[in-house]
Amino acid sequence: MKIKNKVALITGSSRGIGKAIALRLAMEGANIAINYLKNREKAEKVAMEARKYGVEAKIYQADVSNYQQVEEMVRKIVEDFNTIHILVNNAGIIPQHYSIFDIPLEEWEKILAVNLTGVFNCTKAVVPVMIKNREGKIINISSVAGKMGGTVGPHYAASKAGIIGMTFSLAQELLKYNITVNAIAPGPIETEMVQSISEERRKIILSRVPMGRFGKTEEVAEAVIFLIKCDYVTGEVIDINGGYYMD
Repeated sequence: MKIKNKVALITGSSRGIGKAIALRLAMEGANIAINYLKNREKAEKVAMEARKYGVEAKIYQADVSNYQQVEEMVRKIVEDFNTIHILVNNAGIIPQHYSIFDIPLEEWEKILAVNLTGVFNCTKAVVPVMIKNREGKIINISSVAGKMGGTVGPHYAASKAGIIGMTFSLAQELLKYNITVNAIAPGPIETEMVQSISEERRKIILSRVPMGRFGKTEEVAEAVIFLIKCDYVTGEVIDINGGYYMD
């Protein structure tokens, strides 16, 4: 797929990894739909930055865990841009508790609702639009925790593992419509969410990264570009984790 003049929806793109992906796609010439939940001002700033590349960029508020809101968001995007070619399911949250003994049921449900059901909701709403185009690229942002458990709790790991399983299933189901579905499993990336973690927890996380540093959001964005441009990859999970899986 040539990215220039395509329309891309990136969920959770007012900051962090989502912001980096949105701006990288804009740099490639894609028109950008920026999804946010709470911070309209930050979303507007991302849109302003994206427009510097000569593309269209608009913001859309929606809670990805709420299907009705997602459906309305997609309707508005199609109304504004006429279509959607690229979906990056990036929106996600990290937990406040890490041990099975401490996790409240409400936190378990919230993590699964946003991180996993959010991917389902957005994909379900966007796929019919892609089928009309007879092409589409879906990239799901999972995590090293989805493959190895990680350090921030079983609910987070379960949500990210679920994304990987969904990616494999959707890749098989949607290929006949010329839609590829892939995932990226980042290790710890330097974002506002990671910065909010205690220094003690940050040290524990970094102790498992052989490169000895947090990844950059731009490094994840480059993998998204690859997965969009390379039409012969589907049902794949790309690890970007500084060697996290090495002994």
